[in-house]
Amino acid sequence: MAKDAKQFLYLFRGGADMSKFSPEQMQQTMNKWFAWMGELKSKDKLKAGEPLGDEGCVLSGKRGQTVRDGPFMEGKEEVGGYLIVSAGDLAEATEMAKGCPIYDNGGTVEVRPIEPIPGM
Repeated sequence: MAKDAKQFLYLFRGGADMSKFSPEQMQQTMNKWFAWMGELKSKDKLKAGEPLGDEGCVLSGKRGQTVRDGPFMEGKEEVGGYLIVSAGDLAEATEMAKGCPIYDNGGTVEVRPIEPIPGM
């Protein structure tokens, strides 16, 4: 990572339910994702990322004693995956996110700076 580069988190929300896609539609969509992520990787911008599974739980309350099973939010708000990218600043990270294929299916990308913890 370049000396002045910072890390940013892309949170992917919503988009189409790919389980309802034909195999051809699914392959076309995945090809767009692979092309976009491949471009980020070729520029040494992509650092990590994965889709998230549908199952999980949310802990809350004192010491996490309250546990709720997912799903956590309705379709358009559900976080479906994430990437960690490097960029010089928020403006660059935002510009890079504009190429994401999630917009083709009504989804969103939240771009957030990752703040380093001193001494970690």
